[in-house]
Amino acid sequence: MYVAHLRHYVVKRLPNGGSRHHPRCVSFEPESAMSGLGPLAGGAIRELETGRTEVRVDFPWTRRPGRSAAHDIIANPGQVGATARRMSLRAVLHFLFERAGFNRWTPAMAGRRNQAVVRKYLLEAAESIDVASSPLADRLFVPETFSESAKVEAARRRREKLAVLRPRDGATPLALVIGEFKAIEVVEEGRRIWIRHMPDAPLLIEGRLWARFARSYAPLFEARDADTGLRVRLVIAALIKARRELTYEIDAASLMMTSDQWIPAEGVHELPLIDALVREGRRFIKPLRYDATNVEAFANALLVDVGARPCLLHLISPYMDERSRAAKRRAIEQAAQDAWVWETDQPMPSLPKPDNPG
Repeated sequence: MYVAHLRHYVVKRLPNGGSRHHPRCVSFEPESAMSGLGPLAGGAIRELETGRTEVRVDFPWTRRPGRSAAHDIIANPGQVGATARRMSLRAVLHFLFERAGFNRWTPAMAGRRNQAVVRKYLLEAAESIDVASSPLADRLFVPETFSESAKVEAARRRREKLAVLRPRDGATPLALVIGEFKAIEVVEEGRRIWIRHMPDAPLLIEGRLWARFARSYAPLFEARDADTGLRVRLVIAALIKARRELTYEIDAASLMMTSDQWIPAEGVHELPLIDALVREGRRFIKPLRYDATNVEAFANALLVDVGARPCLLHLISPYMDERSRAAKRRAIEQAAQDAWVWETDQPMPSLPKPDNPG
């Protein structure tokens, strides 16, 4: 560990040293190859000696006249171009959630994750990240928890924050909004997207862009209707610009599923496992996809309360295609004795016992 000075002094972990900590240590981090972070570390993501993190992205922070937004629209999966070592909007969303700790769970977190907590830690994570030579926090907006009594002041603060969208020198700046998708409304000029805790400021989206977005993320929208008995959250990351004065329009967007506790999930099949781990008071980490094309190569979760090495938890869904199933089988074989496997059309096997119950 070392002390870094950002806006204040903070204790940070030495770069690339997370896997050398004990899995129960709060500073433990799996090797980057165990998630989609691996191909990005050292290239698209660079840890600087100053304690800051530099991130290279494949979308613009500014639009200039004559440049079309069409090639920057985020389609699932991610975006083509991960080999260029630049991050898609989804990868940036995953990176923020990982830096904020929302892909981790310990029993002490039960009942403590809400909009205010999500906002606080996402903004804190963005404080030390630079994109296009400027702090990500300067361009990141996460809604405050809505309160009828405080809505006027909250709206004023939102307008102040999004004043960064004002055109400058003929260019149109962009900002990043992260929030929970609530609803879509058809209007004459396209669609309005409503985000929870922003009932007075919809995001406009052009009709054809919405059609592409809805088609690309159809499985995630359908997940809200799945018969799981579990709540599904959809988190949208939207690059926005000012269409007119104080009118916000989506330029590009990505969508991520999470559990009720804001833990990212790759699909509905992961939700029962996440729910069981939370109910049993286990400590675990959810590896995130970032821009990986083959998510089946990663464990669906890592148990970190079973000893000196994490236990890899793998799921095999009957809805996997043959390519995905083969990739998952290879990952399980490589894990050997460290793997726990659940074929989700069968009852869930008992989880490995914690090394220090309670």
